[in-house]
Amino acid sequence: MIIVGVDGSPNARTAVEWAADDAFRMRLPLRIVHAVDRSPYQIGKYPNVALPDVLLGEGRRILDEAEALARERQPTVEVETRDIEGAPAVVLREQAMEAAEMVVGSRGLGGFAGALLGSVSMHVAGHVHCPVVVVRGELRPVRGEIVAGVDDSPECEPALAYAFEQAKLRGSALRVVHAWQLPVHAFAPEAAYDMDEVRAAQHRIVRDRVEALRKDYPEVRVVEEALSAHPVDALTDASERADLLVVGSHGRGALGSLLLGSVSRGVLHHAHCPVAVVRA
Repeated sequence: MIIVGVDGSPNARTAVEWAADDAFRMRLPLRIVHAVDRSPYQIGKYPNVALPDVLLGEGRRILDEAEALARERQPTVEVETRDIEGAPAVVLREQAMEAAEMVVGSRGLGGFAGALLGSVSMHVAGHVHCPVVVVRGELRPVRGEIVAGVDDSPECEPALAYAFEQAKLRGSALRVVHAWQLPVHAFAPEAAYDMDEVRAAQHRIVRDRVEALRKDYPEVRVVEEALSAHPVDALTDASERADLLVVGSHGRGALGSLLLGSVSRGVLHHAHCPVAVVRA
């Protein structure tokens, strides 16, 4: 099933619309989840015992509105709701164990680049093993293109497979982008560096990754790009004309968002369209 987290925010509404559409395309049921976190109101000498009941009532209202929106958006999709006590990031991470895809909205409201992504969406994208789609703002008109970022590591293969499947379900083209930068030693005057050889190697990386999957998706039109640019910049630019940007994650850290690689973190903050993070 597809699971979407809601909290009553405008971005959560967009996430519900996205999730309902994907559930329709993938022919999967949709579960809408709201987390009720009592803990902030149970601290202190005289905790307000009435507040948790208010929170439960508000959670029910949020879920009812989200369910109505999903049913209006895609009447044939099977929809269920869950009101679960716990911290939102923990609740969604546990729910993701049953999900084929998790959809969350970004709560970031700050004016700084690092504040554009909420902590819950960052946590979920960094910890769960199913694809996580992070949406921001309102859904844009359909562009008819999916963008996938690839590199020379095997970790990007599940992300590319997910991008092919999304392109197939949507009838969209797939733009496969491999962006690279010269190693630092390439700028040393004494280092011999064959730029034509470097470019050829980068094109081979993209071609080999695509050819491994193209035979399974003959209906998908593929555009390949190998660019000399920072990956975050290249993928952010490509996202302006895309319906979805798909990246893998190479993060191997043990703490929080370190489980996300630097490129996936960067595009989550800066992309102009929804971003899917697919961990290997």
